[in-house]
Amino acid sequence: MKMDLNSVELFVRVAQKGSFSAASRFTGVPVATVSRRVNELERSLGVRLLERSTRHLRLTGAGTTLYDFVSRGLEEMDAGLLALQNRESELKGTLRLSLPPNFEPWWALLKDFQEKYPLIELDIYATERKIDLIEDGIDVALRIGGIDYLSGVARKLIDYRHVLVATPQFIDTFGTPRSPQDLLNFPCVAWSKKASPVEWVLGEEKVTITPAVKANDYPHMRYLALQNIYITEQPAFLVNDLITDKRLLHILPEYTFPQYSVNLLYQSRHQLSHIARVYIDFCITNSDRYLQA
Repeated sequence: MKMDLNSVELFVRVAQKGSFSAASRFTGVPVATVSRRVNELERSLGVRLLERSTRHLRLTGAGTTLYDFVSRGLEEMDAGLLALQNRESELKGTLRLSLPPNFEPWWALLKDFQEKYPLIELDIYATERKIDLIEDGIDVALRIGGIDYLSGVARKLIDYRHVLVATPQFIDTFGTPRSPQDLLNFPCVAWSKKASPVEWVLGEEKVTITPAVKANDYPHMRYLALQNIYITEQPAFLVNDLITDKRLLHILPEYTFPQYSVNLLYQSRHQLSHIARVYIDFCITNSDRYLQA
């Protein structure tokens, strides 16, 4: 005879907690579903497991026999799951990561990762350059924007866009640009590693600016904007909190930058260590909390 194990577990929880409603609260399963599944179990076995009254539930003889056997198995299963969770929390080893320099949102993620897995040591190599995972000894790399990575796996975490921002004090002093071409008349800070002018693609328009400052460091660019003297571009996830707090204003929101992505780069999963797989799964599950684009 085959029994539905989910129904058996619900029966055990009802017996342990003393009511359908208490079992529902414990398992998170609706009361009606708990009752229905226990009824179905009784029908499949051809016996009554519970005596029901308006105030109490009581195990029948058959219910007591079933409970005595299956509750031990359920306790063993719970113990096994707990042991597995404890084993996960005791993972130990070194995880070598590559991140872009000054990628602030990931600092918070790594802090939470190490709180969950305190025995995993992190060895972080900050660089923007293209890396060879094997040659550089990197387990998992995180890269922003377009990627040029032919071997292994690129796993996208989120899509995002840049935004133009300036402080309210800047707008009070210099005014508000109404179109991308207006930006030619405003002091700007732009991301660039080249000596040539910078092209911003905003919606269907392109504007080539000669910024007052060029840098390849977004925190520095954000700092300059917060001094009330520049408009700058930023990945949205780096300034969303400042926009929410009204310390920065989103400039020309109707003209959007192209879409980019944040990606994890790693060798195929069967070549990864267990702690690297745990880290990747943690990033996939939790990245939205840290990269609100």
